[in-house]
Amino acid sequence: MLQWNLCTFIAEYIAARRQTKLEAFDKEAAKRDAADRAALAVERRELELRYDPQTWLTDAARRAGQISLVTHAAKFTHGDSKSSSLYSETTQTEGYLSSAALGDVEPDAVGNAAALDVAKLLQTRVEGDSLLSCLKRGERSPLAAFTDDAEQLNEWITGFSRALTPGEPASHKLAKQNYFPVGEGYHLLSPLFATSLVQAYHQKMLAFRFGDEVNAIRKARREKTWHPQPLVLFPDSAEMHFGGTKPQNISYLNSVRGGRVWLLSAQPPQWEFVFQPPVNIRSIFAIGGEFDLAARSTVRLMIAVIKRPGKDVTIRRDREQYVEELIDLLFMVSGKLQREEWQNWTLNCPTLAAHQQLWLDPWRTKTDEAFRQERDKDDWQKKVAEDFAVWLNVRLRKAFPDVGQVEKREWETRKHLHNQLRITEKMLREALK
Repeated sequence: MLQWNLCTFIAEYIAARRQTKLEAFDKEAAKRDAADRAALAVERRELELRYDPQTWLTDAARRAGQISLVTHAAKFTHGDSKSSSLYSETTQTEGYLSSAALGDVEPDAVGNAAALDVAKLLQTRVEGDSLLSCLKRGERSPLAAFTDDAEQLNEWITGFSRALTPGEPASHKLAKQNYFPVGEGYHLLSPLFATSLVQAYHQKMLAFRFGDEVNAIRKARREKTWHPQPLVLFPDSAEMHFGGTKPQNISYLNSVRGGRVWLLSAQPPQWEFVFQPPVNIRSIFAIGGEFDLAARSTVRLMIAVIKRPGKDVTIRRDREQYVEELIDLLFMVSGKLQREEWQNWTLNCPTLAAHQQLWLDPWRTKTDEAFRQERDKDDWQKKVAEDFAVWLNVRLRKAFPDVGQVEKREWETRKHLHNQLRITEKMLREALK
């Protein structure tokens, strides 16, 4: 029954090609003079006879030598490349995505584009079988149905089988060539485009993007309704085209794909840092903590400014600028800790000083009344300013051993520091309402 279906396909395929040619002929014939009617009738009859199954199969078998069935094609590298292509049915389960991982390889056809109709005849599957598969396993019945002449049948089998016979391997100046070191010498490698692998990938992409089931999934997504199957998307994908307006000049399967090959994004993942509430933090000013590490370069610049010779007014101005930069950096780091989604995080940090808990966990006031009352007193702000001053003195003491109370008082009374505390508190209290 299966072989009969293949015979039916062959007959219908030839008939369809004849009908296409006859329609084109009739369209052109309508433009010619009626006096040529007799000649037109003869020409039309000759065209019909050319597509008699026996005649067409004989011609197709002759032309089959103009194409080669391959799995890896050379013309994708360059359309004018004359290098050899490759046919391989090797299968391996080595964990890599390659043509060897395909359980059922669909071969491509390269060669004379005018003979690609023969490739379609050989490769089209009918209920899982094809004329090509029959030839490979020595099955003659699909072609035997069209002739009683054993010699003619052998001629067809021999002719169509030429598409399976590779020529002598050869490279070409337009092929990709890489010298690969082996021992004391080199192997010349010529990478080929895995067109059969791309075809399998293309078919899966069609199903994922345009299949009937995926259309139902997309409709459910648009209408915000449930669907039992997930929607598979390919973000940042691209397309590559081979052959321009004549994809058939590259290969048969390239023509089937319209010259299109989808490219999946191979960009490395963009990692995003997931912020977590600190655990067992003792102070935001701890040596080696986030603020301390972020401030190191600014502190070094500040020390370099103070060490400049002389008592130039620019030294004081630059020093003041760096102190303000440190204060801005402090409030940038503290802002990361004052997250609404981290409400009550200080309950897990008993070692954190009470006044810093009041400063860094403002959303705790929503559930902890005693905490709210203590925070509203604002006494903690002076202690935060003092912590900043002590930290800065510690950082400066290595370069300036004599820093002490005078400098501490200078840092903790900075107008910019207290303005920042006041502004951020105002904003937080508005958000807490």
